[in-house]
Amino acid sequence: MIEKNYTLPDLPYAYDALEPVISKEIMTLHHDKHHKGYVDKANELLQKLADARKSGGKVDIGSTAKKLSFNIDGHRLHTLFWTNLTPVSEKKEPSHELLSAIEAEFGDLEQFKPEFTEAATTIEGSGWATLAVDPETGRLIISQVGNHNLAHTLGPILLVSDMWEHAFYLDYKSDKKTYASKFWDIVNWQEVSVRFDAARKLK
Repeated sequence: MIEKNYTLPDLPYAYDALEPVISKEIMTLHHDKHHKGYVDKANELLQKLADARKSGGKVDIGSTAKKLSFNIDGHRLHTLFWTNLTPVSEKKEPSHELLSAIEAEFGDLEQFKPEFTEAATTIEGSGWATLAVDPETGRLIISQVGNHNLAHTLGPILLVSDMWEHAFYLDYKSDKKTYASKFWDIVNWQEVSVRFDAARKLK
């Protein structure tokens, strides 16, 4: 079996493409430092485990597994995050199928948005707000993900919002409510709709 490493994906747009909602400075630091850090650390930990297994060396499995899940989930969440954003000028609307599902669960899109925003701004500490499809019921569920703990995610993720301070502090300081509300100006509804279609096919 070929042992593959995690790789840092390129952004699907220029670093300044999300301005004025998210600055070029934040995007550069967020992608090139923070996301890259999760990728590099995950690969480092995997190599550490591989070396120990080959040599018979001792590794603190509990600590290593915890760090590995943190960094892998951080990588996965950021990969979802970049692609569910789009420049303001290219903002798209949800597909008919996704919009119907949102209306069935939340009433309409304008009722869904503040509910998701409140979930994002009330996370204790660092974390993410997510919209996912529950695999048992098929319903759309808004969740809070503490840190990068995807173990608490119910099913296929459609939309994520990064509420770690490094995602907004340089632009908004401690005003995460404004950041969370402006998030809607750059949501790539086309990508979210594609994820929804894929999730429906899993049923």
